[in-house]
Amino acid sequence: MVSIAQRLEQYTLKRPGEVLLVNAEIDGEPDQIAIFKGFSSSLVRSTAFDPDVPVLPESAKILTIDRLEAPFNPADPRYIQQAIDWDAMQMLLAAVGV
Repeated sequence: MVSIAQRLEQYTLKRPGEVLLVNAEIDGEPDQIAIFKGFSSSLVRSTAFDPDVPVLPESAKILTIDRLEAPFNPADPRYIQQAIDWDAMQMLLAAVGV
């Protein structure tokens, strides 16, 4: 079974011009994860050096996802779509075959 994180990473491989910013709750704490070209990195916590350690664990609660134009510049974000809920994101994932 493919994890949520893997599906989001695969989406960014198929859409290399996009960055996903995932607003999530992990172990009761807020986190924001950037996903770009198949890689995930937390913008709030330290990210493990081991790529097998998921940045977005299955226990995470996804609050919203933003789609932005790549490359991501926090000082000047270029949004494609903001505050996507998980149900809407699943439709985007399905549209690209992930």
